[in-house]
Amino acid sequence: MRYFSALLFSGLFTSFTIANAAVQLASPFGEHMVLQQGQPVPVWGTADAGEKVTVKFDGQKKSIRAGADGKWRVDLKALAVSAIGRTLTVTGSATGAPIKLTDVLVGEVWICSGQSNMERQLGPRPPQKPIVNWEQEVAAANHPLIRQLYVSQKTAVSPQALATARWTVCSPATAADFTAVGYFFARDLQQARNVPIGIIHSSWGGTPSEAWTSRAGLADFPEFNEGLTQFDRIAADPAGAKRAYLERLARWYHQNDPGSGDQPWSAPELDTTSWETMTLPTLWEDAGHPGFDGIVWFRKNFDLAESWTGHDLELRLSAIDDVDTTWVNGTEVGATSGWNTPRAYRIPASLLKAKDNVIAVRVLDTAGGGGIWDKKLPLEMAPLDGKGSALSLAGPWRCQFSTPMSKDRKQRPPVDATVGAGVPTVLYNGMIAPLVPYAMRGVVFYQGEANADRAQQYQTLFPALITDWRKQWGQKDFPFLFVQIAPFAGMPPEIREAQLIAWQTTKNTAMAVTIDCGDAADIHPTHKQPVGARLALAARALAYGEAVEYSGPVYTSMKIERNHAALSFSHLGGGLTAKDGPLNGFKVAGADGVFHAAQARIDGETVIVTSAEVEQPVAVRYGWANVATGNLFNAAGLPASPFRTDINLP
Repeated sequence: MRYFSALLFSGLFTSFTIANAAVQLASPFGEHMVLQQGQPVPVWGTADAGEKVTVKFDGQKKSIRAGADGKWRVDLKALAVSAIGRTLTVTGSATGAPIKLTDVLVGEVWICSGQSNMERQLGPRPPQKPIVNWEQEVAAANHPLIRQLYVSQKTAVSPQALATARWTVCSPATAADFTAVGYFFARDLQQARNVPIGIIHSSWGGTPSEAWTSRAGLADFPEFNEGLTQFDRIAADPAGAKRAYLERLARWYHQNDPGSGDQPWSAPELDTTSWETMTLPTLWEDAGHPGFDGIVWFRKNFDLAESWTGHDLELRLSAIDDVDTTWVNGTEVGATSGWNTPRAYRIPASLLKAKDNVIAVRVLDTAGGGGIWDKKLPLEMAPLDGKGSALSLAGPWRCQFSTPMSKDRKQRPPVDATVGAGVPTVLYNGMIAPLVPYAMRGVVFYQGEANADRAQQYQTLFPALITDWRKQWGQKDFPFLFVQIAPFAGMPPEIREAQLIAWQTTKNTAMAVTIDCGDAADIHPTHKQPVGARLALAARALAYGEAVEYSGPVYTSMKIERNHAALSFSHLGGGLTAKDGPLNGFKVAGADGVFHAAQARIDGETVIVTSAEVEQPVAVRYGWANVATGNLFNAAGLPASPFRTDINLP
């Protein structure tokens, strides 16, 4: 499902307004939280201007007066690990009752962020496949020293001070709602380090790297300037900016959608006998159209109840993923963006007739699931004044699939900066900025699928995100651990290469390879346990200096010797191994650039690659496919990353 969050157009531009109010703590602070051990711990919030605020915890007492803007911050001295819940107290000189946060632990804090493979919770998420052994995993999740802060999804056009967030203690009653990758990471890390672990879960499916990066962090990427300047236009003239966007979108529809042309499919009189029938509400992926992104039209006829004559009605269209434009009897009655925003449109009595009224809905879905989909919301027509029974519209609708999304981003529809979760900076603004500068050890990140068609850009864009977060937190080069995209039919090998390059060019980072736990038919592979385990190994090595191998073999160099190529690797982890049979996944090419399946064998610390079709090798590739395959591991049980030796060749 494409994930958009609707924002009210008014009030978009104030990150946080201070009114005369009692002392408040920033969003990351709450009962059951975990504070970072071993480094200063900022505690901040708001109060009346000039009010004296005092924070007490672990024998420390820090006081400060709120500034003219109502903001205050104190820094506790470095805390020692504590698995015993204690109370953090905040009092204000002009505030009555103090804030008392109970069951506060001190241990290790990690931010878990990214898109849908991080968002995916341990428990069920229909229609996605269940996580492997999720029921047993949840039943065994009695880990009171593991806590999750869940940050609610929110977009914003400027950095926000507040987010909706809540800490939860891990138990069989709560673990199903934990991020699966984050849970397995935290579980393994807690067992290895024997300290409390706090994970801050801030993710959103289907979102690109630039959405998670601040405006300053995108300074070296002029290709995003046009989108970012929308924010300036919105701030100066919200209504004008909205009109300009709708005009651009209307032009795009006219140019790209047959149903929006000179003979529109919204017209009351239209031959739809060739259209298919779909039972709504449902995602069209669940109705026989998996993988379709683009424009789909829906139509349904209804007769007017006699008692409704002369009355305005309300058309309720469930929720529509992502964008709809709706007509009744050929007249547009509403348009809304937001995948989970309930649709409700006023239908004037003057627009209706006794028989054969026609509802036409144009749906634009930009990625993931699409359609009129939410079975929990009403799909009906009803009198606006609430008098009389509603007419259910659930059931068969006529539908016509129109234009698929272009792979050329220049041909894609304009994005409304006020609602698009894929717009540059909006997720940083809404879901990361409110967390800064909460003390933490590092970041665990699972993202890249939404940038797969811009892999070359991602080679520098992703490191820019890492650099940006490090600057925002001011914690030097904290560990940044990320997951390489798993094999999937829609994920080209270049995105894995971009991640490999990002790792090799960005200090204090690690990459968990998942070539052995993907799903060719599902972008959401269900085997999350090894992903969390490998990230935990990386944390133990980078963050805590443990002498553990955290990566599989990484290609370093190639030497051509007569008819074969000898490949060298780092991260041998006790030696190269072939898992479950002879080495596979290698291809080799000669001067003609044509790659052939190759034979490969391990020779000490190298891999020897040959092919009967190639007399003198020039280049070797391993796991170089959308659905990557290969069984090169090290003795530590970790898989080698896909790679190509000809990265610099034309």
